[in-house]
Amino acid sequence: MPPAIGGGLAGSELRPRRGRCAPQAARAVGRDTVPQVAARSLKRPAWSSWRFETAGRWATLAVVTLLSFVTRFHRLDQPAHVCWDETHFGKMGSYYINHTFFFDVHPPLGKMLIGLAGYLSGYDGTFLFQKPGDSYQHHNYMGMRGFCAFLGSWLIPFAYLTVLDLSKSFPAALLTAALLTFDTGCLTLSQYILLDPILMFFIMAAMLSMVKYNSCADRPFSAPWWFWLSLTGISLAGALGVKFVGLFIILQVGLNTISDLWHLFGDLSLSLVTVGKHLTARILCLIVLPLVLYVTIFALHIMVLNKSGPGDGFFSSAFQARLSGNSLHNASIPEHLAYGSVITVKNLRMAIGYLHSHRHLYPEGIGALQQQVTTYLHKDYNNLWIIKKHNTNSDPLDPSFPVEFVRHGDIVRLEHKETTRNLHSHYHEAPLTRKHYQVTGYGINGTGDSNDFWRIEVVNRKFGNRIKVLRSRIRFIHLVTGCVLGSSGKILPKWGWEQLEVTCTPYLKETANSIWNIEDHINPKLPNISLDVLQPSFSEIFLESHMVMIRGNNGLKPKDNELTSKPWHWPINYQGLRFSGANDTDLRVYLLGNPVSIPVLNA
Repeated sequence: MPPAIGGGLAGSELRPRRGRCAPQAARAVGRDTVPQVAARSLKRPAWSSWRFETAGRWATLAVVTLLSFVTRFHRLDQPAHVCWDETHFGKMGSYYINHTFFFDVHPPLGKMLIGLAGYLSGYDGTFLFQKPGDSYQHHNYMGMRGFCAFLGSWLIPFAYLTVLDLSKSFPAALLTAALLTFDTGCLTLSQYILLDPILMFFIMAAMLSMVKYNSCADRPFSAPWWFWLSLTGISLAGALGVKFVGLFIILQVGLNTISDLWHLFGDLSLSLVTVGKHLTARILCLIVLPLVLYVTIFALHIMVLNKSGPGDGFFSSAFQARLSGNSLHNASIPEHLAYGSVITVKNLRMAIGYLHSHRHLYPEGIGALQQQVTTYLHKDYNNLWIIKKHNTNSDPLDPSFPVEFVRHGDIVRLEHKETTRNLHSHYHEAPLTRKHYQVTGYGINGTGDSNDFWRIEVVNRKFGNRIKVLRSRIRFIHLVTGCVLGSSGKILPKWGWEQLEVTCTPYLKETANSIWNIEDHINPKLPNISLDVLQPSFSEIFLESHMVMIRGNNGLKPKDNELTSKPWHWPINYQGLRFSGANDTDLRVYLLGNPVSIPVLNA
């Protein structure tokens, strides 16, 4: 009886493969069978171990995500009243629902998403959000809180995956997830109608996407590589669209991209075409795509907020003309300024308002005892001025006189319509601002002296050009002292009705404080035009919005006796912040990170 070949394997396994002769196949099987069996017996445990480890990691991610959502949504409805900055961002969400224009120092994406969440969840935008502690009553606020909690819940799985990919350490990733899950500061920020969870969501998404596309470096231009690179760009647009501090994650991604490209340029095995493809891909996904999305966010913001609201006064007259309900919307006024016109003069600096005067005098010891001139944010009869020639008292509206337009470089006189006193300046010091000159109302029935004369200049225009309402940016140069009419933005005491100080500054530098435009314009001798033709283009609106936001951010200062923190307080968790609970009967919410996790997370 012949010996069994292959150590007792079934005869069917000894069949020759197609295309081989039987003896050769039999010899091949006899030589190789034992090593193959041993190899299979070794591979099965390794394969099973890898599958078990992968399943364990997915299960851990699922548990981490579930725990994150449970902690963020636990008692989300409590307290059932306005907490901390819900006063601002809940109100701004209502503005979007009502299409009412407002101003904020941050880009619009976060507030737009809050408004969208409220709208989709049935909130009607009627709650006032006046102050912390106001009860929500029957108003549906849970959709907006739930949206912020939903985005805040993703921070933990994002952090888990980021650390796991960077360190390849399961314990390190799990520790990171645990620290964030049970950090009470991070948890509290995610449970209320705030921009913070939305901002952190996009920042963490950008970081995770950057790490993931770095891990695909050995497979450039593959589908996963393009997906993570594009998602990085989308997340960058989201972070910047919520707050300007999103620039820090843009800086992080930018430095990573520069380092990546530096190594690619130094790789001599790559052709210039391949390097060019890498560079183009990053320009498209990390620069062009975020910019397009960011501009789109503002286009939607401007399109939705089309009704006049509390933000009108922060923007130019031309901008206001596009808002329905504003006095300039669909208005018809003469296009070019002429002598004898009744006008209002608006300062271009944010929150300064209109050139204004009233019958009250400056008190003794404050310059000359003459009529006060201020700026006032609201429309008022005391904002009206008549523009006249400096060297005549004749009435320009007399039908026998031809229309004469005001041109760049003309010397004019501004007569206050209600009090008939002229806009006037002299060498007396301004009430609040040192080294600036006082501006007053002087004269009787338009008759004063040479200190009432001003040269009107259109910024960046040539002599002889006409002054166009809304669009021309003008300055008033005092003829005697050479100073420039402007507003310091400082609030006058009670004797000045807490309006804003107007000064004449000897420093001729062009700033928004000293640049004005003509808004209202009444002249019966001139034909009216629709202000629709003077409305700014989208690019002008986009640029103006950013200028106003930048000025607003620069003007943010702590109020007197306001509790503030210093940067060195943050890493050591020096103090927290009261969100809610002004008395013993309220449910109290206090923001305070865990002392153990804060130093670790900042390390």
